[in-house]
Amino acid sequence: MNVIIVGGGIGGLSLALLLHQRGIVPTVFEAAPEVRPLGVGINVQPSAVVELAMLGLLERLSATGIQTAEVCYFNRHGQLIWREPRGLAAGYLVPQFSIHRGELQMLLMQAVVERIGAQAVATGWEAVSVDPDAGEVSLRNKALGQELVRRADAIVSADGIHSVVRHQFYPNEGPPRFSGHILWRATTIGTPFLTGRSMVMAGHADQKLVTYPISKKLADEGRSLINWIAELKVSGKTPPKHDWNREVPLERFAAPFADWKWDWLDVPALFHGAQKYFEFPMVDRDPLPRWSHGRVTLLGDAAHPMYPIGSNGASQAILDARALADAIAGSTAAGLPDAFERYEADRLPKTAKIVMANRAQGPDHVMQLFEERAPGGFADVHDVASQQELEEIAAGYKRVVGLDIETVNATVKAGAINVPSGPK
Repeated sequence: MNVIIVGGGIGGLSLALLLHQRGIVPTVFEAAPEVRPLGVGINVQPSAVVELAMLGLLERLSATGIQTAEVCYFNRHGQLIWREPRGLAAGYLVPQFSIHRGELQMLLMQAVVERIGAQAVATGWEAVSVDPDAGEVSLRNKALGQELVRRADAIVSADGIHSVVRHQFYPNEGPPRFSGHILWRATTIGTPFLTGRSMVMAGHADQKLVTYPISKKLADEGRSLINWIAELKVSGKTPPKHDWNREVPLERFAAPFADWKWDWLDVPALFHGAQKYFEFPMVDRDPLPRWSHGRVTLLGDAAHPMYPIGSNGASQAILDARALADAIAGSTAAGLPDAFERYEADRLPKTAKIVMANRAQGPDHVMQLFEERAPGGFADVHDVASQQELEEIAAGYKRVVGLDIETVNATVKAGAINVPSGPK
């Protein structure tokens, strides 16, 4: 069976490996001239770690990323609202990982080269259009000044939020939907905070800090590579695409955080410790009525871009890849359009719920609740919200994203996954 994957990001490379595991050798076309470790930190939830573990990548993940111990929510005064264990510490049989996005992508790329071969990924080729009935994709290489048309039994568009393929099917969709919030992202080498493996959200809906460590190597040296995101509500329209992820000065966003100095973290010092700061609008897109058209379907951010709330973007792309690999492997070439519909029937409703839950702030809603009820802080957290209310907020989001411990652990046991030893 001939499968073409458009996009060599986390979702596309995961799909390539999962298809290869099922006896199908795909070809990946990536628009970038080379696959390089770009980006900042992300989290990979246990539900997605299981899939990578069944690909034999758990030890590599453990050697690279941080096994997340807990997630903590604080108000803008640095007071703890809610803390809960994550990964192994929460009872999952596999960890949650906080990891540099580029390092995860390179880890997947290395596995593709080892198992399928370097020829499996063709860089510098961007999609121009697809013919879903003929199973054809037109590609262009700007550097070489070449264009080509490739035919396949299946074409999977994993080319991100600005997907050319998605735009072909939905030409009137317009630009991504802007939340009215801007994110500034960076990494700082510093001293570990809290457990040294804590993921922190602090602030409220209009001003927030997200931060967590992402390097096992530096943690072993007693230091921490701290990924952080500063978020502020702004006014205006969605910045044009060429302004996304641009480098900006610290002064552009630091002032509102000037007094965020707590006994467990000095936020201004964290900001000053970074070397570069990148600006990015917080955007998503409305859920689509369908992803699949003939022999073409969508995956990951091309299918369901979502706000970076609840740490689910990369994880959902990996879960897409597993569901799609199963559908393709269980089908004949002639039956692939029906297989795509089964994949879509499984994954589209689930991811649509996450998109909408993230628009409602997901589990981060707990910080806004405290900002509204106790803007000046509190003496006792339960004077503001009961333990039951806090637990229900956390549990409700887990149900939406499919993170129930029993299901994840059953998959681990069914796959006979050997979990490497690590901190709990």
